[in-house]
Amino acid sequence: MERGGLIQLSHLKERLHRYLIDQLGDETTNLIEGSRPELKRFVASHIQTFTRQQQLAISGYEIDRLTEEMLDELTGFGPLEVLLNDPSVTEILVNGSDHIFIERRGVLSVSDLHFVNDQHLQRVIQRIIAPLGRRLDESSPMVDARLPDGSRVNAVIPPIALDGACLSVRKFRKDMLQSHDLVASGALSEAMLAFLEYAVKHRCNIVISGGTGTGKTTMLNLLSSMIDHRERLVTIEDTAELQLKHGHVVRLETRPPNADGHGEVTARSLVRNALRMRPDRIILGETRGVEVLDVLSAMNTGHEGSMTSIHANSAADSLLRMETLVGLSGVPVPEKTMRQSISSALEVIVQLVRLPSGLRCISEILEIGEMRQGEYLTNVLFRHDRLRNTFIQQNHQVFNEKLAGVFEASQEGLG
Repeated sequence: MERGGLIQLSHLKERLHRYLIDQLGDETTNLIEGSRPELKRFVASHIQTFTRQQQLAISGYEIDRLTEEMLDELTGFGPLEVLLNDPSVTEILVNGSDHIFIERRGVLSVSDLHFVNDQHLQRVIQRIIAPLGRRLDESSPMVDARLPDGSRVNAVIPPIALDGACLSVRKFRKDMLQSHDLVASGALSEAMLAFLEYAVKHRCNIVISGGTGTGKTTMLNLLSSMIDHRERLVTIEDTAELQLKHGHVVRLETRPPNADGHGEVTARSLVRNALRMRPDRIILGETRGVEVLDVLSAMNTGHEGSMTSIHANSAADSLLRMETLVGLSGVPVPEKTMRQSISSALEVIVQLVRLPSGLRCISEILEIGEMRQGEYLTNVLFRHDRLRNTFIQQNHQVFNEKLAGVFEASQEGLG
């Protein structure tokens, strides 16, 4: 359809929306809170009345389509409704009212759906966050929240967003990916899986590293599913996304400050509180701030088998990222002491990457050993060869004593 046709359709839908809202205001009963079939009959009837009054040449098919779109607008999330209900869509990115992008199988593409205007988009955003008790206005133009189904929502409005309101929705998978699904998709090899199972079983402290959208939460879910169900887990997240199929889990979530700037609950305070809850393992959804000090302390003081994720471009960079976070904490820690604490706490780093094809996979698994002359002693156990699209085992020397036994056990398990 030509751009002029889209503008005319948008104008028609805007007028139609206002007309329906006026008609609903005349009703003695609240149709929007009633049954969908009843509201659909009301909308269809008034759309036909509207088109006759305006003398619009419109087909029965177009009336049916407008009825469904107006129904979604009145009761749901407008053009997002169909995307939220599509299981193949994993992420929705809205850049202003005219541009909606969707992710399927790790690849972004533009959708032909759009909002009537920016006001329409902002109404839908407000409708999304209203039940969540979050605030979004000029004085607080950013919001990060979680939908009841677990989907993660981030919204930014003007004046911060210069080209109109922006919305990001990372959908929550109702069916958690299993290990065989990831092996079949090429995300990791059987040897990698066997090694990770034994690393979890032998209570190795593991860091999942990667960029945005590389599958860190999925990997944390996978590794957590390997934990003995007799153990007590405490999870800490900014936005609860983990799906732990475990019998004994305590889930904690941070809280942003309220409109007055009070009531914030930080990840660091939750990590400290978790230590008083008799956890066998602590799982921190993401290390991004001063809580790194408490996580390292927990890993070094008896809470073996704990896990976290971190944003970094490589496994080696994740160590530098942790050093940076410690430095930003404001706590004066000598470099040698800091590095010794990190190397003592961590044993395995699993690096994830998203390939141009959209595939998310493990790019390398790194072991951490003792410090040597002030430097980290590391060794790549597995890596992904992009040219041949294969996983290569590189255990030239497994020097971490615990991991040496784990690696040997995993190889016997494969045999």
